[in-house]
This record gives sequence, C-alpha cells and structure tokens, in this order.
Amino acid sequence: MKDLICDEFQQTVAELLIRHQSILDILTKAQECSARINRAVVKAVTACGCIKIIAEKKPIPPDATLADLKNLLDSHLEGQLCPQCRDMVETEAGKFLFYLAALCNQLDLSLYDILLKEYKKLNTLRIFNFT
Repeated sequence: MKDLICDEFQQTVAELLIRHQSILDILTKAQECSARINRAVVKAVTACGCIKIIAEKKPIPPDATLADLKNLLDSHLEGQLCPQCRDMVETEAGKFLFYLAALCNQLDLSLYDILLKEYKKLNTLRIFNFT
C-alpha cells in the first residue's frame, strides 16, 4: 500500500510538472526548496522563538563506546515547533519532495525503490551507516 502512495505521488508530479521540466530547472528548484526549509527552521528560532538552538561541543569520555554516543550527543534543539512554524516547514518540505519526485521522473528512477534501497541499507548497517 505504501509503495502505491509513493508511486501515485511520483505519477501525479509527472502529470503536474509543466513549467520546470528542464533538468536544470528541477535541480535549481530542489536546491531553492532546500534553502527554504532551512530558512523556515531559522525563522522558527529567530522570529518566532518556538524552538531554540543550544549548540556547543559535547564532551565525549575517552572510554565511550559507539553505542554511548546516542545518549551523549543530541540535536541541539530545545522546544517544539508551534503550529504556524510546523506548517511552514511541512509546506517547504512538501515542495522539496515534489521536486525530488520530478528529478526521479526525469532520470527514470523510482522514488519508492530509492526509499526501499536506503531503508534496507540502514537496516543492514544500523549504527555503522555514517551518512
């Protein structure tokens, strides 16, 4: 069922993409969407204040194991996105997904197959997958 949703999304993108069919347009629109996601998160910090970024170097004990790093390191985020900021980040992420699907269409790639391949790699390598 989930593969159908992904495939239907990719097909819908193929049907709706009219103005930006050039691979160059798709690449630059995806990059622009990525920048807009970053901007939406930054505005949540600087304009709204619903989240804070508290970033500093975390001390890692010399005897720490790889498994210990999960508990020692964090996201540097405090708080939660308010409904307005959440909506903005989701909107921008949705636009990014649109252009990612468009890129897959232009290169004759299946977005679902890519997701599945990455999922299998993550499941196989687990914490040893340093991407």
